[in-house]
Parts: sequence; C-alpha cells; structure tokens
Amino acid sequence: MRRGIAATALVASLALAATACGGDDSGSDNSSGPVTITWWDTSNATNEAPTYQALVKEFEAANKNIKVKYVNVPFDQAQNKFDTAAGASGAPDILRSEVGWTPAFAKKSYFLPLDGTEALTDQAKFKSNLIEQAKYDGKIYGVPFVTDTLALVYNKALFEKAGITEAPKTWDDLKKAAATVKTKTGVDGYWGSTQAYYAQSFLYGEGTDTVDVAAKKITVNSDAAKKAYGTWLSLFDGKGLHKADTTADAYAHIQDAFVNGKVAAIIQGPWEITNFYKGTAFKDKANLGIATVPAGSTGKAGAPTGGHNLSVYAGSDKAHQAAALKFVNFMTSAKSQSTIALKNSTLPTRDDAYTAAVKADPGIAGYGAVLAAAQPRPALPEYSSLWGPLDTELPKIAGGKETLDQGLSTAETAIAKLVPDFSK
Repeated sequence: MRRGIAATALVASLALAATACGGDDSGSDNSSGPVTITWWDTSNATNEAPTYQALVKEFEAANKNIKVKYVNVPFDQAQNKFDTAAGASGAPDILRSEVGWTPAFAKKSYFLPLDGTEALTDQAKFKSNLIEQAKYDGKIYGVPFVTDTLALVYNKALFEKAGITEAPKTWDDLKKAAATVKTKTGVDGYWGSTQAYYAQSFLYGEGTDTVDVAAKKITVNSDAAKKAYGTWLSLFDGKGLHKADTTADAYAHIQDAFVNGKVAAIIQGPWEITNFYKGTAFKDKANLGIATVPAGSTGKAGAPTGGHNLSVYAGSDKAHQAAALKFVNFMTSAKSQSTIALKNSTLPTRDDAYTAAVKADPGIAGYGAVLAAAQPRPALPEYSSLWGPLDTELPKIAGGKETLDQGLSTAETAIAKLVPDFSK
C-alpha cells in the first residue's frame, strides 16, 4: 500500500537503525571538516527517489561544508524504524514524515520545533492548511514537502464510449455509471478498495469521522458511520462493480487493472500519476479524468489531506540541526518543489511552485483542482493509527467473513485502546 498510514512491517533492529543515522557516521564535532547529515527519504525508490538524489547533489555543490547521506527507507517500514531509532537516540537528522506521523513524533519530543528557524524562512508562502496540519500543541514540527488527496480517476475514453459525459457527482451516480459502462463496453465501471484510508471519503460524505476530537468521542460505530460504510460495502456488489479484493496484493491488482483499461474508474491519489502514464490506457495523458470523490447523502464530498513533511530530529547536535534546517529550506523552496513536481508529478505545497510548466501536467492540474475538497486531519497525534483496526476489519466485512455491525463494533473496541480518554 503506497499510502498505508500505520507501518506494519517488523521493527528494524537497533543496530541496523544506528548504521543509517547521521550522528553515528558523521564525525560530527570536527569543525574543520564538513558536517554530514543523514536524510531518510520514504518516497518511491523507482519513480521519485532519483529526483531527490539529484537535488541532494545540487545542495552539496552549493554548500561545500555540508554532506548529505541519502537513505531511501521503504514507506511501510519507516514509521516503526524511526520510532525505534529515535527512542535509542540514534535517528537520522531529517525524516520525510507522513503528515500523520508528524504530530505523533512531536508528542514524543522526537522532532525539533521549526518556528522561526531557517527551515521556515518562507512560511507565508506555504498553503496555510498544510502548515496547520504540521503543528502539535501550537508549534510547527514539519515543513510541508508534498501534498495529496484522493480523487475519482477515470478513463475518459471508456466513459465516452458508454455515453457518460461527466464524472459522477454522488455514489449513486457512480453505481449507475458503472452499470452503463459494463453494458456498453463490457468492462467493469468501478473497483473499490477495502483499505481504511480509501474508505474515509464515505465517512466525510455522511458528515462524520472515526472520532469526534472536539467531543472526545469515538464515532466509528455511530449511525452516520454505519450508513457511510454501508454505502462503501454496496459498491462491491452490482452490475459493473468489481467484487472486493481482500488479498495482500489488492492495491497492485486494482492499479494494474485501471492503468491498462480493464476497469473504468477507481479512487486513487496523485502519487500514482507517473504510473498512470505508464499504462496502456493513458499513453495519451489527456485520457486521464480526475474528479472530486463522489458525495454522500449529505451532499458533502471530500477525501483526506495527505502528503509528507520534512522534519528535523531533536536529538541531533546543534551543528547537525543547523545543517539540517538549511537543507530542509533548500528542498522545500519554490525552485526545488517545481523541479520535483515536473519530474515526479507530485503536488507542491506552496503556491509559488505552481509554475505554468507545472500546471501544464494534466495530472497535477486535475488533482490541484480537487484539493479544495480535501479534509484536513484533526489535531490528534493518534489519528493516523485509528485506521489500523479498520484495515483489519474492513476486508473481513467486504469478504463476507463478518457483518458490518460486527466489524465496526470490533474496530470501535480496538480504537478505544488507542484513545483511552475518548468515550464511545
């Protein structure tokens, strides 16, 4: 899962973690030589990392007194691996932190507050909602690096062949469109995911969430949530609706089917733009349709605001922190973000990075248009971990192994252990 929120891989050993840490292999206190800082990048090693590695070289060329040890850490391992390393005072100087990790690590005092530092010299240039999302207890602990949300992505040619002239506005519209696509083209019209992150939009469509942070109440088993997940479940059964894939490779199966024209629409994020273009269905980039996720019965539509921040390890010494702050400033500058967007087709976090060339990419332009409907995550360090219990229960529900009521009740009990001060 490219956007898995809670890391599920085994925690790396302390010895392994230590070998990747800037404090251990930098010769740190030698003021006569360059400072070596370590950056753990959690991006896709094939599609995104080469762009970041090239920028590292550019930074080093302009800053002869700083060396950057670049380490690409698999996303699904990074959260646990950093947690282990930071707890042992041996973490990297900089982490590409998923936005949900940022407040959680800040709560543990693993991240350095960035307010007023060189890393945030251009704070006013960043999208204000992304800055807010990088805060914990009133302080900023990450500089927004890339942002994203989910959208309904669809094959324009298949929709046109089926006589569908606009993207579905509601989940009911999507069901009708899927049936029409199946009738007219023989291809399934929609294939949904059983992962909790992708099901989040259904909750928003009913005006609810997994928890009500203000009321300190767990709402994943509320009437509104049951209605939301009931709609989600209904999209696995019907004409033109692909049955639920509950296998470990479901993400890859759905993605492969879409990019090769074997299903007309899915819910997906901009981190897959580059891969969309590699598929047979989107050799012509203009064939990729991008729309806001359909609305629920309340008329509300939206998806989670995702993305990554660059955060600085609080346990590094002053020399390493200073170098890290300079590096973060460089990597999140308008010039660097524009370069990253053009190379990786990812969404910048500051308006001045959306140059004419960047906006010419139809994928970026399409996702940029749906960002307005993205829902910011509440200021709750444990929030991202709440999807974990649902990632266990939703596949069982979709696969018919337990009822919706049973699955949500079990998830509610598990979530209560993560936020023990919340009521049911």
